[in-house]
Amino acid sequence: MILTWGISALTVFGVVLRPFGWPEAIWAVGGAVLLFAVGAIGYADAWTGIAKGFDVYLFLIGMMMLSELARQEGLFDWLASIATSHARGSSKRLFVLIYIVGIVTTVFLSNDATAVVLTPAVYAACRSAKVKDPLPYLLICAFIANAASFVLPISNPANLVIFSDGSMPSLTKWLSTFTLPSIAAIVVTFGALYWTQRSALAADTLGAAEPKTLGTSARLTGTALAVTAVLMVGCSAFGLDLGLPTFIAGVVSTTVILLIERKGPQKLLRHVSWGVLPLVAGLFVVVEALEKSGLIEWLASLLSGLTSAYPDSSVTLVGIVVALASNLVNNLPAGLVAGGVVHAAQASDSMAGAVLIGIDLGPNLSITGSLATILWLNALRREGLDVTAWSFMKLGMVVMSPALIAALLLLQ
Repeated sequence: MILTWGISALTVFGVVLRPFGWPEAIWAVGGAVLLFAVGAIGYADAWTGIAKGFDVYLFLIGMMMLSELARQEGLFDWLASIATSHARGSSKRLFVLIYIVGIVTTVFLSNDATAVVLTPAVYAACRSAKVKDPLPYLLICAFIANAASFVLPISNPANLVIFSDGSMPSLTKWLSTFTLPSIAAIVVTFGALYWTQRSALAADTLGAAEPKTLGTSARLTGTALAVTAVLMVGCSAFGLDLGLPTFIAGVVSTTVILLIERKGPQKLLRHVSWGVLPLVAGLFVVVEALEKSGLIEWLASLLSGLTSAYPDSSVTLVGIVVALASNLVNNLPAGLVAGGVVHAAQASDSMAGAVLIGIDLGPNLSITGSLATILWLNALRREGLDVTAWSFMKLGMVVMSPALIAALLLLQ
C-alpha cells in the first residue's frame, strides 16, 4: 500500500511540475508502468483502468479535432476581432466582450479549447488593437475556462472523469443542480477579476481595429461546432454517453470541410495535442491502483464520517477541501479519485455536486490546478509572455475564493 501511494504521489508530482521539462504524459505513463512493474497492479486491473476512460478519450479526440479545425480556419481569430472592433476604443468594453466569448467557448467547446485556441486569438486581437498590456485580457481565458466549466457536462473533460462509472446525471438534473452555482461562479469571477485589473484597464487605450473576414470554410466550421454542441446537449438530455457522438461529429466534420477545401489532414493532425490521451490513460491506471490499495474506501469512509459529524456544513466543507486538493495534485487525478470516492460513499447529489464544483472551479487558485490552466500558460509562453506561479496564486486567492463560496452556497 505504501509503495503504491508513494509511486502515485511521485507520478502526480511529475505531471504537475514536469521535472526536466518532460511532458505530463511521460510522467503519467511512467508511473503506470512502474506500478505494474512492482506488482502494485496486474495486467487485468491496468486494462480495466484504461478502459474506464474510453468515453473520455473519444470525447477529447472529437473536441480537439474540432477546436484545431476552428483555429486553423480562423474562426476564433474572427471572434476575437469582432470583440475588439465592437469595443470601440474602450478597454473596459473589450474586457467584457472577451469574457462573453470565453463563456461561450468554454460552455460549448470545453475549457481546454478556451485555453488552447482562444488564448492566442485574444493575444493576436490585442496586438491588432495596439493594447498596451494584453495580460488582463489573457487572464480572462485562464479564469473563465474553469469558472464556466460546469455549466454543461461537456464544458470540462473532468466532468466525464468524475462520472466515468456511468453515473452521469441527465441533462435536466444537471441543469437543475448546477445552473445557479454556475451563474454565481461566472458573475463573481468576473467581478473579482475586473476589480483586480481595473487600474491596468483604466490606463489602457485601444487603437482602431477592423473585424477579420469570415471565410466559407470558417463558416462551415462554425456550423459544424454548433451542430456538434446541439448533438452533445441532446445526448446529455437522454442520458447517453458523450464520447462516441463527439468523436463521430469531430471526425465527420473535419473530413467534410477538409475535402471541400481540398486540404490534407496532416497539418491538422500534427497540431492536435495527442499527448493528452496517454496522460489521461496513465492517470486512470494510477487511480485503479489506488483503488486496489484501499485509498478510495478510506476516503469514502472519511467523507461519510464528515457528513455525519457536520450535517449542516459538510457540503461546503467538502467542496472547499476538494478545491484545495485539486491545486495540490491537479484536478484531473483529483477528479479521478473523487469520482471513485463519491461512488463508494454513495454520496448525496448535493455532496457529489460540491465535489464537482471543487474539482472544476478550485483550480483557479493556482497555475498548475488544472490541465486547462497549464495549457493556457504554455500558450502564453509561445507568445513570449509568462506568469509566475506566485503572482497567479495571489490573483487566484482573490478571484477563486469568493466564487467558490458563492457557488457552494447556492448548491444547497
